[in-house]
Amino acid sequence: MGYDSRFLSRQFAETVATVCAANGVKVYLSNKISPTPVITYNILEHQAAGAVIITASHNPALWNGYKFKPNYAGSATQDITDELEAAISTSGTPCSIPLEQAQSQGLVTMFDPDPPYLQRIGSLVDLESIRQAGVTLLVDALFGAGSGYISRLLSGGPTTVQELHSQVNPAFPGMVQPEPIAQNLPELIQRVTEDGASVGLAFDGDADRLGVVDENGRFITTLEVFAILALYMLQDQGKRGPIVKGVTSSMMLNKLGEKFGVDVHEMRVGFKFIGPQMTEVDALIGGEESGGFAFQGHIPERDGILSGLLLLEYMARTGRSPSQLVDHLFNQVGPHYYHRRDVEFKPEDRQRIESLLTTEELRELGGMRVTGSDRIDGWRLKFGNAWVASRFSGTEPLLRIYAESESPDQLTALLDAAQEYLGV
Repeated sequence: MGYDSRFLSRQFAETVATVCAANGVKVYLSNKISPTPVITYNILEHQAAGAVIITASHNPALWNGYKFKPNYAGSATQDITDELEAAISTSGTPCSIPLEQAQSQGLVTMFDPDPPYLQRIGSLVDLESIRQAGVTLLVDALFGAGSGYISRLLSGGPTTVQELHSQVNPAFPGMVQPEPIAQNLPELIQRVTEDGASVGLAFDGDADRLGVVDENGRFITTLEVFAILALYMLQDQGKRGPIVKGVTSSMMLNKLGEKFGVDVHEMRVGFKFIGPQMTEVDALIGGEESGGFAFQGHIPERDGILSGLLLLEYMARTGRSPSQLVDHLFNQVGPHYYHRRDVEFKPEDRQRIESLLTTEELRELGGMRVTGSDRIDGWRLKFGNAWVASRFSGTEPLLRIYAESESPDQLTALLDAAQEYLGV
């Protein structure tokens, strides 16, 4: 059981532990703030029945949440979530015992979740090559649980690591929510260029997502990062295996699949769909547009720390800067432009919008001919090598509109046309 840096997260976790103890369930309770992937990996280390992490991840400061991870160390499937919700609705008032009593009875054990996780990361990444590469690295923890991990893993060589916003502040000042996107990283972007840093990395509140800023201060989109990591594993590491992607992730991955002869599975957005598919097909890499990526041989779950280290390993192995990695990717698949608009809508409009997303068929949109469509998640329309998709957020009261194109002008046109058609 673990918790993040949010207000009352530790107390929430302790309360959950005392309820588990009162019901005869033994708990290993983290002795400190910990990232979601760190706690999740400890399921395997302790051969546990599952894990609970108290976190609202990338959501606003006033939020908190309860993540349950089953014994396979991934996101709970919809069936498991439905079963839990049904049990909650009929369980009545929970019983609990004092934390000190639970500890004295051996039902709650405080533990440090870091050592097994750090050892696992060391087996998956050539940390020494990064340490000796002499890169200058800035890491923005966004006041979240990912603080300190990159510094600890990479100390002892010419590579230097400096952290921003590494202190705990549950208000996440200066941002609407601790999501590693460009609008939340003005200081990191500025510091990368002013300090002459090689790269900037950023994590969300529970460090299962990654944001990247190149040496010129440009935010590399999450879709580019996903494709760069896939290209590294396929081309430079010579690995082979399926790619599992959320449906709103880039078509660059489909092109890489064709180029290297691997299957690409497109899933509904969310690791409760992506993770199980990764396990079923023994995928090389899985991920989604939000910046969460998972890797073969680890856990079928997002890990922002491992994602960042693999990017650094790619840089160290090839001597390329982040912008050069993007250029190399585009040399393989052609340039791609992507954007997502998050649109607020009136609650009374939801049914009307849902009707358009689920029942309407279009032959054209904004004067552009539709060449294909699907409803894997929401509604996606294809226009040759471009696409636009719309879906409701699963965690926030927002309608998300996505588009990708080989032309920035077409990208804007697709987003505008979709927004106009949906009346939002």
